Amino acid sequence: MDSFPTRGRIYRSCGCRDEQRKQLGTRCPKLAEDQAHGSWGYSVDLPSSDKKRDTRRRIGFTDYDEAEQALERVLQAERTGVFEEPKMSVSDYLTQWLAMRQKVLRPTTFTNYSENVHNDLLPVFGTMKLRDLRARHIDAWIHAQLEAGRGPMIAYRVGATLRTALNAAVKSRQMVYNPALYAVIPRPTSAERLCWSPAQAAAFLRHNAEAHADPLANLYEIMIGTGLRRGEVLGLHWADVHLMDRTLFVRWTLTAVNNNHLHLGLPKTKASRNWVGLNARVTAALHRQANLHRTHQPPGTPLEGLVFAGTGGAPLRPQWVLDQLRKRTAEIGLPQIGLHDLRHTAATIMIIAGQPIAVVSKTMRHANLSTTIDLYGHLLKYAAHEAVDALAEALDTADTDHIPGRPPSVLRFAA
Repeated sequence: MDSFPTRGRIYRSCGCRDEQRKQLGTRCPKLAEDQAHGSWGYSVDLPSSDKKRDTRRRIGFTDYDEAEQALERVLQAERTGVFEEPKMSVSDYLTQWLAMRQKVLRPTTFTNYSENVHNDLLPVFGTMKLRDLRARHIDAWIHAQLEAGRGPMIAYRVGATLRTALNAAVKSRQMVYNPALYAVIPRPTSAERLCWSPAQAAAFLRHNAEAHADPLANLYEIMIGTGLRRGEVLGLHWADVHLMDRTLFVRWTLTAVNNNHLHLGLPKTKASRNWVGLNARVTAALHRQANLHRTHQPPGTPLEGLVFAGTGGAPLRPQWVLDQLRKRTAEIGLPQIGLHDLRHTAATIMIIAGQPIAVVSKTMRHANLSTTIDLYGHLLKYAAHEAVDALAEALDTADTDHIPGRPPSVLRFAA
């Protein structure tokens, strides 16, 4: 930082008053007699859009150097457009950031951010000045967490929360750079998802139909038959089900915040809010559920429009639906999987059945084809065998059709 500002002035002033009760300011005689009297300040004229003088004055600094540094920060902010508030602590900034983001974030996302901030970030960095936070501080904390035996994924998520928050500070010109940008560890590789084979999925659905024949049997049939996410099927309303057209529209998703408070909101992504086709099995399950709905949910109950609801019309709790999945899976000895794995099972079965990956991507309502490939690329090994087998077959055919003495034709490609 330049120690010699080229504009503005630095002065010493006090709050003493004369006989007319007017403040003496820089004219107080005690300033010359006592070096500890009063405090230091600065004054500088800044550009103004209305061509009027816009003078910035600050006082209360302990010495000349502190006032000079404060003046230089103002001039540097004028040159760069970035003003690092010297008194802003990490705690003050993160608290303000959470308050601003609360209305625009999904409830589950905001809850996770809030827990990371209050449980991990504030106890460590809260008292630091925001402008003093450096990558080495963040890097030291993350490595201390890992050495203490904390999971890499948890350390990554907390660090990623700080990185997101500081990105906002850079965008709002409160920081020159984000110290967490490269200090956060890379996202750990997720464990490979466990999916059921078509035979296992069919066995599970058959067991539900024979041993339970309840709304959850229909729910699991719909999840496997469409690839709907857990929140999407729990937030499904009858107004969005079109049985005559064999389609439904994903308009809502039901989430549980801290496994407690239920929230009905928009789907995960813009691509998720879309139409979904219904096969004969899913259509039959919805017909069965409609009959059960009329029997157990009389009109006038809360949220009567939900396809799947509990006693009194209340939404089903995701944790209870998961507990029932595990219980019914154990009854027939199938591998234990989660509710989201039913969606992966649906995609896996489609890929194994030979459906083009682009069609699977659209059916799963992924935002990009690359998302589908990243999730299920390891399942395309059958296609790899088919490709190299086709290559060998083409070579064998060409070799068989070759006429001795005649040179082979040359393949030509456009530049």
